Parts: sequence; structure tokens; C-alpha cells
Amino acid sequence: MVHEHVPARRTHPWHGIMVATTLPFREDLSVDHDAYAEHVAWLVANGCDGVVPNGSLGEYQTLTDEERAQVVRTAVAAAGDGARVMPGVAAYGSAESRRWAEQAAEAGAGSVLLLPPNAYRADERAVRAHYAEVAAAGLPVVAYNNPIDTKVDLTPALLASLHADGSIVAVKEFSGDVRRAYEIAELAPELDLLIGADDVLLELAVAGAVGWIAGYPNALPRSCAELYHAAVAGDLATALPLYRSLHPLLRWDSKTEFVQSIKLSMDLAGRQGGATRPPRHPLTPEQEAVVRAATEKALAEGHA
Repeated sequence: MVHEHVPARRTHPWHGIMVATTLPFREDLSVDHDAYAEHVAWLVANGCDGVVPNGSLGEYQTLTDEERAQVVRTAVAAAGDGARVMPGVAAYGSAESRRWAEQAAEAGAGSVLLLPPNAYRADERAVRAHYAEVAAAGLPVVAYNNPIDTKVDLTPALLASLHADGSIVAVKEFSGDVRRAYEIAELAPELDLLIGADDVLLELAVAGAVGWIAGYPNALPRSCAELYHAAVAGDLATALPLYRSLHPLLRWDSKTEFVQSIKLSMDLAGRQGGATRPPRHPLTPEQEAVVRAATEKALAEGHA
């Protein structure tokens, strides 16, 4: 039996399924803004609450300033409501991150996603100053904890300090340590927890997450939406079989080749995934075979 879950009412722009969007390129690797606009509108029409442009899945590090700014403007226009858009504003310097937050505000976005300083292993004082500077731009800031790649760990205690400072409203938790959800709730009960990695969705949903900054809905939005809503509703009878079925794909969101993998799954699902910009290379034949087999199995099982 399929259970129909009424999506929880979004009381804040960062709640619900916010898809970290891939970015389509033309054959010459220029940004295809028309295809991106279509993708954003398609995601919203297929059960997603909004989009996160200019995240690492959107290859923001490879974009020019004008490309990056236009991606935000395109997302806001295509989503139909700026509250559905949470641009990534990561940069090497706090001043540059603040400028990107100001650009997001000017474009009409509802919130922003911010990594800690990641050009070096910043200490707590630098992290708190960085988030305070960007929060001064005026949009709600969602912290992004990815200690694997940034080498800066936003521990539950540090997140509580950032929240007490008034610098953040939520955290995208990508550490993979699901135990942290409970400590975060104890130390900062008003700080919203967002699922940051697709392959810990169920664990963090059960622990009280109110949103998901998601990767695989780029390819399979309706099945992923069904999984998310069942999980946050505590309907394990629906969520657990779905999670098991999709997990061979969801776990690629936590691998180094996550951009290439999700784009390949999009291609197989009839969407425009396409190439990635250097320095990302195509998947190896072995990796491609694994992703292709898992995607084709998911599609054969009716996932969409």
C-alpha cells in the first residue's frame, strides 16, 4: 500500500526539499541558462520545495562571477518565488561571501547556504566572525558543515555558538555522524537541522530534521519526495523499503564523484545531466557501470 503524506507546511524558506541543483552545460561547456530554468521549474512541479543554486553540485567553483550571478537570477525567476531559492555563497574571503549574499538578496532569494572559511583550517574565532559578516547582509544563513572537504568542523557546540550569535538559522549536516543530531538539538533547540547527505536521510529525518538539501532529486524527484515525506512523518513502513531501494544511488551523493554520478543518472532518467567542467573528469568505466546499473534498476522499479 502506498501512503499519501501531506507535505508539512513550510514555515521558513529553508524548510522542505531544497534541491542542490546540477548545472547544465552546452557542448562548449558554456552555461545553458535556458535548460537550467526548465530544470528548476520541473523540480518544483515534481514535488520539490525549492533549489540551492551555486552549491558544489552546481560546480560553482568553476563559474565566472557573471555566470554565478546569472544562475541565481535564473533560479529565482524559474522557481516563481524567491523564497524557494537558497544560493550557495561560499568564497575564500568573508567580504566576497557577503557580496554574494547581497547579490542573492537583490535577486530576491529567501536564504543562503554558507560554508565556513575553507582556504585554511580556521579556528572558532574566525568561523564566528565569518558567519557574522555574511549574516549582516540580511538574509537568513544556513551553515554548511562539511568537515570532510573543508577540514573545518562545525561541531554541535560551535553551531550552538553561531546560533546564539544570531548568525545562522539552520545547519546542513554533512559530517555523516548522525549522532550529532541529538547533541545539536540539546545545545541549540531552536536551530533547524537539515539533512545534508542523501545517504543519511532516514536517520536524520527520524532525528528531527525539517529539511533536506538534496542531490538525487535532480534525477528522481517524485520518489525522493515520497521518501522524504514518509521519513519525516515517521512512516517507516513506507520509508524504509523506499530507502533500501534508492540507497545504492543515494550513497553516491557522499562520494567524490557525486556530480558526475548524479548527472549520469539524470541522463538515464531522460533529463539533461551532461558533462562536468574540469578539473572533474568523467566517471571511470567501472564507476559508470555501477551508477548505470543502479539507476536502471531504480527506473525499472518505477522510481521517477
